[in-house]
Amino acid sequence: MSKKKIVVSFSGKDSTLALHDLLQSDEYEVDSLFVTVTSGYNRMSIHGVREELVVEQAESIGLPLRKVHIPQDCSNEQYNEIMTEAIKKIKADGINHIAYGDLFLEDIRKYREEMLKDTGVVPVFPLWGESTSEVLERFVSQGYKTIITCVDLNKLHEAFSGMVIDHDFVEKLPRDVDPCGEFGEYHSFVFDGPIFNKKIDFATGEKKVTPDVMTGKDRFCYTDLIK
Repeated sequence: MSKKKIVVSFSGKDSTLALHDLLQSDEYEVDSLFVTVTSGYNRMSIHGVREELVVEQAESIGLPLRKVHIPQDCSNEQYNEIMTEAIKKIKADGINHIAYGDLFLEDIRKYREEMLKDTGVVPVFPLWGESTSEVLERFVSQGYKTIITCVDLNKLHEAFSGMVIDHDFVEKLPRDVDPCGEFGEYHSFVFDGPIFNKKIDFATGEKKVTPDVMTGKDRFCYTDLIK
């Protein structure tokens, strides 16, 4: 029986581990990586990683990249329209599954399922229900290297932005912060590991604090990564 083709929604460490598992799956064949890029900034949406580094990630992993460009200050309605068209393209290419690295947030899973319910593309959650501390331990133990690119200052000190995740990382986190940052406490960029053919070389640039669009108060601290 032939494997089912699947696209992986790709961003940081959790989706990388989901991809790792799918590449070893007897059920699925990974077709490509799906990413959103903010137009104008030319950076990965939310994570703030430069587009050229994401391209280099895909090349090192050896998979095609499906880039979806999102306008700045994109409304929810615009976002849903853009994503609907992107999913239609995936379906038109004969692919019926898309994978996400979500772990336990029911509202996020429900949102994804609702978005896909009439498209013919089925969401798959390879890591769903796993302990977040065990996911992080497995990720690090398998040799993946990742750097934190953004932190939510309401939940973490800006010193965590630019920090490389290692075995001691969880001990440094406040107790009310999820080890995998599942509540948006931090976002990351994976630059080496078992599925990479070569390490992604980069330098760390300046840190930049940006405001919450709702309150105008400082909210996120980004560490720039330079190719």
